Amino acid sequence: MKGNVFSKLFIFCFVYGCSCHIALAQDEKKEARPTQIFSSTKTINARTTEVTGKGKLDFNVTHNFGDAAGDNGGIKRFFGLDNAADIRIGFHIGIGEKTDLVFARDKGAGTVQSLYEIGIKQQLLRQMDNDPSHPVSVAVYANTAISAQKRSPFDDQDNSFTNLGDRMSYVLQLIAARKFGNISVQLNPTYVTRGLSISYDQNSFFALGGALRIPLISNRLNLVVDYFHPFRKQSVKDSFLVNYNLRYYDPLGIGFEILTSGHIFRLNFTNATEILENRFIPRTISSWGRGEFRWGFTISRKFSLWRP
Repeated sequence: MKGNVFSKLFIFCFVYGCSCHIALAQDEKKEARPTQIFSSTKTINARTTEVTGKGKLDFNVTHNFGDAAGDNGGIKRFFGLDNAADIRIGFHIGIGEKTDLVFARDKGAGTVQSLYEIGIKQQLLRQMDNDPSHPVSVAVYANTAISAQKRSPFDDQDNSFTNLGDRMSYVLQLIAARKFGNISVQLNPTYVTRGLSISYDQNSFFALGGALRIPLISNRLNLVVDYFHPFRKQSVKDSFLVNYNLRYYDPLGIGFEILTSGHIFRLNFTNATEILENRFIPRTISSWGRGEFRWGFTISRKFSLWRP
């Protein structure tokens, strides 16, 4: 009799334990939800793994002013406010839950200006809360930028265009990000190729970028930092130094992101003069150390275009 009671008790405990385990597993599965690693589709210079969302439009404007200090800045140019270095107006359209189309007009700076950008971003993986099988977010971004600027009358310039291909440049970027607690970290391996470059420059090269986001005040004010290192040949750097007395520098951006109920506003500080990767990765010649950084801003607003 005792053995029969213990057998029934054992079976009851076993079944009850299994039921609890299944229920807990189901609860955990229900609680798994996508992690928002960054607040928007860009930090300062770097794209993020975030997408706009199906049926939504992310309208954003980025404005870079002139040098804050150095020979071309200071009080005589009101710390860069007298000069508009570059301006970009962008439309990011979510054509799917994980797919964005990008259309933008960029003023440009330097020798190549009046740029039109067409791009696509595809989110491949999404980090999930309470789901260790999805530890990171991964996206791919690709774009084409074409310059509508008038051809230079001088030879061997970045804008000495002879055909349509000379006016075009391309970017292919793999973006991988993860949120550790409240801190977001990202890597941006990037390939840039241009249809035209001057004779001793290289048309194509790789760059490695990264981004960081740290909340400061209850997720409404965030510190964002990004950085790119272009792998340009040393012989090319030496040629620019000898022929033009130009040095290339790694683009570094530092900014503060302010989140409101309807907008995302970002105050940017960067030594990159230009906004598009097609241009600032191969052509950053401004140094933080010489005060050749500029402040600017980005304002972003989302709209609903259609119901998903």
